[in-house]
Amino acid sequence: MKQYLPRLAVCSWSLQPTCPADLVRDLKAIGLNKLQLDLDPFRIDPKVWDAAPALFAENGITLVAGMFRSVGEDYSTLDTIRITGGVVPDSTWAENWKNAQITVKNAARLGVKFIDFHAGFLPHDSRDPDFAKLIGRIRQLARLYADHGITLGCETGQETADALKAFLEHLNEPNVAVNFDPANMLLYNKGDPVASLRVVGRWVKGVHLKDAAVTKTPGTWGEELAVGTGQVNWPAFFQALDDIKFDGTFGFEREANNQRVADIRAGLQVITKLLKEAKS
Repeated sequence: MKQYLPRLAVCSWSLQPTCPADLVRDLKAIGLNKLQLDLDPFRIDPKVWDAAPALFAENGITLVAGMFRSVGEDYSTLDTIRITGGVVPDSTWAENWKNAQITVKNAARLGVKFIDFHAGFLPHDSRDPDFAKLIGRIRQLARLYADHGITLGCETGQETADALKAFLEHLNEPNVAVNFDPANMLLYNKGDPVASLRVVGRWVKGVHLKDAAVTKTPGTWGEELAVGTGQVNWPAFFQALDDIKFDGTFGFEREANNQRVADIRAGLQVITKLLKEAKS
């Protein structure tokens, strides 16, 4: 498992940067030089972010992956994100498609080859009218990104691994993969992260290193926690990654608390110790 150590990266949005220099500063504080990059600022505020590639190069920072959001998402509750999440809502699809056409060009210019996003709550039943709609929209996105040599990763959590597997088999687009977030499986209470990883393993091209605990109140969010302090069984998780011969990207992600640099640095220590002590 020591082969994973050089691939550890940080998700830029976790650090809430206002400019590229913020990212450089925080990456140095954490002790990593690889980045999964939020691509939305390059579309929203290019005057600030167009300077990022040169600054990253000067500081030895490598981009390993990207991310984009869908507009109008409301994560206040599980009910609100079910309604507003991803490319499901008709009211935001036109704007999301417009944004995607800009983002894919920025990703190509930056040399990013793997990008993840939340597709939204995928219908579990192929007879559901929304099933065909979602297949069509994700296929449209997938082929746009394929034209630029980019793999599109659907982030886990908003459905069970079995439902995601069935959807991907039906979709059957060669450049659509999975960005596996073990904490999201717990936050949404959609199944054991290790067992779920094995179900969708052949599609997994990216992993978020994030931890969480399942909610004690059904119908509400679980609690996101610093890596190593939640319910993800990290030794078993990395063993499963070994078993599926994972060769993709990693990104430490922290979306709660106001000491994110410290939390990611502590999580890095946990994962580094685990990987160095592993036998494989």
